[in-house]
Amino acid sequence: MDAALCAFDADGVVTHWNREAERILGWSAEEAVGRHGFAGWAVRTADADEVQGRLMAAMDSPGRQVHEFALLTKDGGRVLVRTQSAAVRGTKGEPAGVYCAFSEVHAQIDLERSLALSDALFEDAAWGVVLVDADLRPAVVGGHAARTLGRERAELLGRPLGDLLSQGAEELESSLQHVLAEGTPPAPSDLWVTLRPARSDGTGGTGGSPDAAGAGRDGGGRDGGRRCWRSGFVRLASPLAEEPVPLGVAWFFQDVTETKLLERESSLLRFRGNQLHRAGISAAECEDPAEAATVHVDFALAGFADHALLDLVAPDGPAAGRLVRAAATPTGAGGPCSAIEPGGIPVGYPEGHPAPRAVERTGSVRSSAITGGAADARDWARARQWPEDSVHALCVVLRSRGRTLGVLTFLRGASRRPFERQDAVYAEDVAVRTAVLLDLAGVTRPGR
Repeated sequence: MDAALCAFDADGVVTHWNREAERILGWSAEEAVGRHGFAGWAVRTADADEVQGRLMAAMDSPGRQVHEFALLTKDGGRVLVRTQSAAVRGTKGEPAGVYCAFSEVHAQIDLERSLALSDALFEDAAWGVVLVDADLRPAVVGGHAARTLGRERAELLGRPLGDLLSQGAEELESSLQHVLAEGTPPAPSDLWVTLRPARSDGTGGTGGSPDAAGAGRDGGGRDGGRRCWRSGFVRLASPLAEEPVPLGVAWFFQDVTETKLLERESSLLRFRGNQLHRAGISAAECEDPAEAATVHVDFALAGFADHALLDLVAPDGPAAGRLVRAAATPTGAGGPCSAIEPGGIPVGYPEGHPAPRAVERTGSVRSSAITGGAADARDWARARQWPEDSVHALCVVLRSRGRTLGVLTFLRGASRRPFERQDAVYAEDVAVRTAVLLDLAGVTRPGR
C-alpha cells in the first residue's frame, strides 16, 4: 500500500507491519510484529501510554479516529505522522483489534492541500476550469466554466467540443492535442469561439437576415456573438506510473472579450487617425482641390472598404439636381479613386436607393444584401448599380457651408463584416474633408 499500515490485536500486540511503515520508521516487519504497543521502540516511553490508549480507543468507537503522533525511527529520529485508526471486528462482531494507517504529516498535508485546491478551482474560481481527457472530451467541469458554456455540468461531460462550440472548436482541439504531445505551453493564448445554442432552445439561432437598406448591425450580442477566451493549458500525467502517462489536459480560461474589443477599437482608432493625418499631408501637395478630395478617399479605403463611389449633385444642365458619378475606384481588383470624365456621368438610381436616401436625410445610410447565396448578392448589387462583389454599403452625405454637394459610397465584399456605427463616424470624417475640398474646387452649383 502507499500508506503505512500496522494492526494490533485486542491486547495491543502488533500483528501486521507493511513495507511503507518500514520505509517511514526503519523498523522491519520481523522487528515490529509481536511487540506490545509502541512503547520503548516506536514511541518515547513518556508518551507511550497516551499513544497506546488513543489508538486502542478505536475498538470502542464508531468509524475512524484521526490523530497526530510523533513516532521514533530506528536511527533515533522523530517523525510526525497522521494516523487513521478503526476497530477490527471478529466473526461475531466483537472487537478483535485495531488497524492503523499512517503517513508523514507533511505528505498528508500536501495531499490534502492538492485536494482542497482542486475543489476550490472547480467550485469557487473566477475563471473556467475544465479537465479534458485524452479523447479531448470534458471529464470534469468547474462551476464557472459550466456557466460560461451555458449548460449544466452533467450535460457537458463526455461530449465532443464540436457539440459545444460552433466556431473555434478546431483551434481548441489543436491546442489540446499539442499539449498532450508536446507538454504545457509557456504562455496563455487567446481563442475566439462562438457557443453553439443548447438544444432546449429550439432553433436557438440569434442570427437572422443581414441588414436591409438603412439598417445597421453592430455584431452579435453577449450571448450569441463571438467570445475571446484567454486560455492556459497544463498536461496531466499520472504520478504513480513509472513513465509519464498522459491523463488529459487541464484547460483554464477567462473571458477577455471586452478587453480585446477595447484594444481592437483603440488600435482601429489610432490607425484611422493616422490615415486622416497622412491624407491631409498628401492632399496639401495637390494643386487641384478635386484631386485632393480623391486622395482623402484613397487613404480612407485602406483596411476599410473595397470600393468607393463619389456622386455629386449636378448644379445645372439637363441633369440638374440629380446625382452624377464624378469619381470611382475600378470595379475589378481595386485601385485608386479617380475622376470619370469632366462633367461626370448621371446615375439613374432607382427609388429607395441608399445614395439618394442619404442626400434626402443629410445623414448616413448603411445597407447589406439580404441573400441566400452569391447569386442573390450579385443581383442585389447589380440592381443598385454597384460592383457585383459588393455585399455591404455605407452612403454618407457630402456637406459644406450648409449645402449638400453629393454622396460618398463605400462598399465591402462578402469577406468583410457589415458596416457598423463606428465605421459611419469615420466615413463622416472623411466626407467632411472631401466636401470642403470639392466645395473649394467649385464643381457644384451654389444654390443647394
